[in-house]
Amino acid sequence: MSPEYFLRSLLLIILATFSANASNWLYLAKLSSVGSISEEETCEKLKGLIQRQVQMCKRNLEVMDSVRRGAQLAIEECQYQFRNRRWNCSTLDTLPVFGKVVTQGTREAAFVYAISSAGVAFAVTRACSSGELDKCGCDRTVQGGSPQGFQWSGCSDNIAYGVAFSQSFVDIRERSKGASSNRALMNLHNNEAGRKAILNNMRVECKCHGVSGSCEFKTCWKAMPPFRKVGNVLKEKFDGATEVEQSEVGSTKVLVPKNSQFKPHTDEDLVYLDSSPDFCDHDLKNGVLGTSGRQCNKTSKAIDGCELMCCGRGFHTDEVEVVERCSCKFHWCCSVKCKPCHRVVEIHTCR
Repeated sequence: MSPEYFLRSLLLIILATFSANASNWLYLAKLSSVGSISEEETCEKLKGLIQRQVQMCKRNLEVMDSVRRGAQLAIEECQYQFRNRRWNCSTLDTLPVFGKVVTQGTREAAFVYAISSAGVAFAVTRACSSGELDKCGCDRTVQGGSPQGFQWSGCSDNIAYGVAFSQSFVDIRERSKGASSNRALMNLHNNEAGRKAILNNMRVECKCHGVSGSCEFKTCWKAMPPFRKVGNVLKEKFDGATEVEQSEVGSTKVLVPKNSQFKPHTDEDLVYLDSSPDFCDHDLKNGVLGTSGRQCNKTSKAIDGCELMCCGRGFHTDEVEVVERCSCKFHWCCSVKCKPCHRVVEIHTCR
């Protein structure tokens, strides 16, 4: 092996690792608060940030608690969307918080990057609208009358600021020297798809004005969708994600479908490079916890069913007694009284 080939291979490995660990900033979600940051030196102590993110932290101290909340939103939504799947977004107290799963170019990593990017954009935008940040406020560009006959007013969510901050903070690692690697291109694409899930689902909210609740005229504003809606959209994109590979168009490196019979993906779609493991068995080397000990649904034929969730290993069945409220009655005024009801249920657990 020539020295030039060895150095080139080593550089590609370093760049791939550099890009693959770009989600380390999600460790901020493990903190109870970063709102107490009052000195720039504190940014150096935040675990998971690369130096350029530390510099952004120093320039945007008041925004960092929103970034933390965005990381928490992303993790919670990931765990909700994948609660019934073999991989259920379990987190660790080490870096990266999702384990080695996100260091591979799988569709699971694609979802993590998309929902994380969306989480930051969402949380920062919400902080702008609530008046928490001096750097931004409501979107004042949405004003005047509309073709539909209502008046733009109120506090429209400043999604442009939230998206711009997410692009600057979340994408910063990929936009460095490794930005031409296929993993960096994958991450950047999925980051943007996450933000598009908010932008493309902005809604119009209105308030009626008039005598005795009539709607003689109304004022409206633009609002972000609930974050659960964002999660639902991205989960659908996960299910239909496109496997891609790097190609060159002129002097530009791009990602194209690996199967030429598939139609090109859009900016809103998720893309991935590598096939996912089956997530059946505990594999610490690859960050897979396995499904042993997971609860399953005996009657379901879907992925949450015992046959698929337990990967054919079988399952244990235990009977447990649960106490529920029943025979509830309303008593004037003003309470609801219920009786405790005992019920035995079966719990099925993968071997």
